[in-house]
Amino acid sequence: MRLPYIPDPPNLTNPEDQAVVKRVTARRGEKGLIALDKTLLHAPPVADGWNSFLGSIRTQTSLTTAVRETAICRVAVLNKAWYEWESHAPILKTGEGVTDEHVVAVLSSPPHKPAPALQSRLLATVLAYTDAMTLSVRVPDDVFAAMKQHFSEREVVEITATIAAYNCVSRFLVALDVGERNAQVGPLEGGTE
Repeated sequence: MRLPYIPDPPNLTNPEDQAVVKRVTARRGEKGLIALDKTLLHAPPVADGWNSFLGSIRTQTSLTTAVRETAICRVAVLNKAWYEWESHAPILKTGEGVTDEHVVAVLSSPPHKPAPALQSRLLATVLAYTDAMTLSVRVPDDVFAAMKQHFSEREVVEITATIAAYNCVSRFLVALDVGERNAQVGPLEGGTE
């Protein structure tokens, strides 16, 4: 970590900052504050906005776990944000229809290449869209057309926001070395724990 984590529990004295800590802690539940929170809380207003935005992305969209976590995990792989991968790969595995082969494809498929191990065109489309948004920013027309074939306008917005949000998350994690994972060349123990 390039900055020290704030203490846990935080010793913030400003009532507004304490309220932010309560909101972040409430969203995390029994798990408590994670390394990302203990970094963001150096700037409580940023932590508060982050908590609200990412909370919405994670829990208030209409996306299935398989779709949402395919996008999140692929962003983590492409940006080498192994702390993020290690947090989300177990969630991806719980997605309906997600096989071990799909998890390996998310982790190992070369960018912009079809992943034959994927079990559905729907998830392959999410992977292609994530690759385009993350690596090129500009999405080719054929990739976007495939998205429109498989997803409603609401879902396209939600998937796009998820990919964009987790590009932000991964870049923050990598730049500050949150979780001390950036020296890794890949995920721990094959990355699917």
